[in-house]
Amino acid sequence: MCGLTGFVDFTRNTGEDALREKVGVMAETLRHRGPDDDGAWVDAETGVAFGFCRLSIIDLSPQGHQPMASASNRHVMVFNGEVYNFRELKEELESAGTRFNGSSDTEVILEAIEAWGLEAAVRRFIGMFAIALWDRNERTLHLVRDRIGVKPLYWGRQGNLLLFGSELKALRAHPDWTPEIDRGALAAYFRHSYVPAPFSIYKGIEKLMPGTIVSIGPDGRETTLTYWSLAEVRETGRGDLLDVSEDEAADELDSLIRESVGLRMISDVPLGAFLSGGIDSSTVVAVMQAQSSRPVRTFTIGFEDDAVNEAQDARRVADHLGTDHTELIVRPAEAREVIPRLAEMYDEPFADASQIPTALVSRLARRDVTVSLSGDGGDELFGGYDRYIRGRDLWATLGKIPASVRPLVGGALRAVPIALWKVLFSMTPEKITPGQKGHTMHWLAGNLASGDFNEFFRRLVSTWDDPETLVLGANEAKAPFWCNGDDGNILERMMYLDSVTYLPDDILAKLDRASMAFSLEAREPLLDHRLFDFAWRLPERFRFRGSQGKWLLKKVLTRYVPPGLWERPKQGFSLPLGDWLRGPLREWAEELLAEKRLAEDGILDPACVGTAWKGLLAGSPASDARIWTVLMFQAWRERWRS
Repeated sequence: MCGLTGFVDFTRNTGEDALREKVGVMAETLRHRGPDDDGAWVDAETGVAFGFCRLSIIDLSPQGHQPMASASNRHVMVFNGEVYNFRELKEELESAGTRFNGSSDTEVILEAIEAWGLEAAVRRFIGMFAIALWDRNERTLHLVRDRIGVKPLYWGRQGNLLLFGSELKALRAHPDWTPEIDRGALAAYFRHSYVPAPFSIYKGIEKLMPGTIVSIGPDGRETTLTYWSLAEVRETGRGDLLDVSEDEAADELDSLIRESVGLRMISDVPLGAFLSGGIDSSTVVAVMQAQSSRPVRTFTIGFEDDAVNEAQDARRVADHLGTDHTELIVRPAEAREVIPRLAEMYDEPFADASQIPTALVSRLARRDVTVSLSGDGGDELFGGYDRYIRGRDLWATLGKIPASVRPLVGGALRAVPIALWKVLFSMTPEKITPGQKGHTMHWLAGNLASGDFNEFFRRLVSTWDDPETLVLGANEAKAPFWCNGDDGNILERMMYLDSVTYLPDDILAKLDRASMAFSLEAREPLLDHRLFDFAWRLPERFRFRGSQGKWLLKKVLTRYVPPGLWERPKQGFSLPLGDWLRGPLREWAEELLAEKRLAEDGILDPACVGTAWKGLLAGSPASDARIWTVLMFQAWRERWRS
C-alpha cells in the first residue's frame, strides 16, 4: 500500500532538476501512505515525472523500491496496492525464461506486462491496484485502476499539464495547477454525501473509473479501455444462473472465500483484521483463523453508549474463534477529537459519519499490525442492506398509483405543512404510523415524483433531495449509472447501483483514507472479482429469504460461528451527531455555518443552510445528515481554501 503521483508536462521545456523537485513536493504530501521509502523518476525529454512513497508489505528490501523499471527498461511504473496472485504469475513467467531480481509483486507486474501486454496482464491480476505506467517506446502514459475501485486514482489536465495521484492533495502541490471547485460535482456531493465518480470536487480532475485503463499518447490524445465491467458480469450471470443445491452453493462460496482470504494473508509484515461481530467481518475472521496456525490479531472499538456499541458482539465472536483480540472503548470526547483531522484525511468533501469510527479502529490496529483485513462488500454482493427489501416493497406500492397521477399526489402531500402532519398524526397510535411523521410524509411525497426506478432509488439514498437549491449556480453532475434505465429485477438493480456507486465512492474511499492516514493497509477479501462472478450467478433465493438478505453467506458463517453469536438486527456504525452538534460541537458548527461567512463565500445558499440548522436544533433526524454534509464541506474548504 503506497502513494503514487506524477505528471506529464507537454511543453517539454522543464529541466530534469525542476521536474524532480516538483514531483518530490507532490509525493511528500502522500508520506502518510508510505512512510518507509520514497523515490522519483523523471525524463526531461518527454516531460514525465513519477513520484512515490512506499509502505513496505511484500519484499521489504530495496529490490521493491519504486519507481521501478522493467528489465528491458521499456516500462517504468509506480503502483499502489497488491496483486495477490503474483507468486503464481511469477512461476509462469520464470518457466518462460524471465529472471527476477527480487520477490516483490511490483516486479512481477512489470514483467507480466512486458511478456503479455498491458491489457492481457491486467486481466490476470487478482487484487487491488492503481498503476501509472510509462511506455518509453510508445511515449505513452497508461493509468490503470482495479476492477472494484478499491484503490483511488485521480487524474486530469490543466493547460499543458496532465496530473495524477492517489489523493488530490498531491495534485494541489504542483505549483502550476490552480484548483477550481466544480459546483455540479459539489451538488452531487450534497445528494450522496460523497462526490460520485467519475467526478471530483475540482473542475478538470476525474476519478479513474474502476476496471478502466486510460492511455495518453505523445500528442496528448486519450483512449479508454474498460477491461472489466460489473454490468457485463451481471448480464452474464443472468444468462447462466447456477443450478445447484443449497449445500453445493455453500460449498462453492466457502471455497472461494477461503482462497480469497488466504491470498490476502500473504504479507511480510504483521497482519490482523477488523472485527465488528457482524456477518461480514465475522466470516472473514473465521476463515482467517481456520487457515492460521496461531491466533489472528483482531481489533474492535466500542462506545460507552450501548445503542451504538458493538464491542460486546465482537468479543463473543473473538472468544469463540480464539483470536488475539484487542478492544478499545472510546469516549465521546475521543471520537470528537478526530473531527478536526477529517478534512486532512479526506481531501475532497466526504460526509459518511462512520468515517470517525473507521479512523479510530484503524489507529488502534496500526499499533500492532501493518495490514488489516476487513469485511467490506458483503452487503452489496449478498443483499445485506435493509433498504433493498424496503425499497422493493415501497416501489411496488408506488407503482400501483398511475405515473401521471403520482406527481399530483406528491404535490398535495407536500402542500400540507410538516407541523400540520404532526397534529393530524397525533390522534393516530404510534404503532400504526412511524416517528417523525411529518418529515416521513414529505419524504414520501418526493418519491412519488420519481419517473422510474433509478430516480426513485436515487431519492431513496439522497441526503439532500434537491441540492441545486443549496449550491448556488449548480447544475448537478449525475454519475452515468443513474442515467441508464433498467428492466431487471428490482433487488438486483439496487445491489448493482450500490456496487458501482456507493461501494467504491463511499465505503472504499472511507476505508482507504482512514486506514492510510495511519499508514495501515486494509484488504477486502469479499471484493475478490471472482466472488462477484459467483454472486451474480446466484438465483435470488440464495440471497433473500423473506425479509432477510445474505442467506447464503449466513449459511457459510454458520459452519464456523454459531448463529446465536452474530444473529441480530443489522446495526452498523452510527454516532449521535445531532446530540454532539446541539451540545459540545455547537460553537464549532455555528462558526462554520455563520450566515455572513456563507454569503461571502457565495457557494451555498445561507437560507437553505439556516433552515437545516434550525431543523437540527429542533431535533429533526433528517437534518443531522444534511448539516453534516455542510459542515464537512465547510471544514474541507477551510483546510483546502479554493
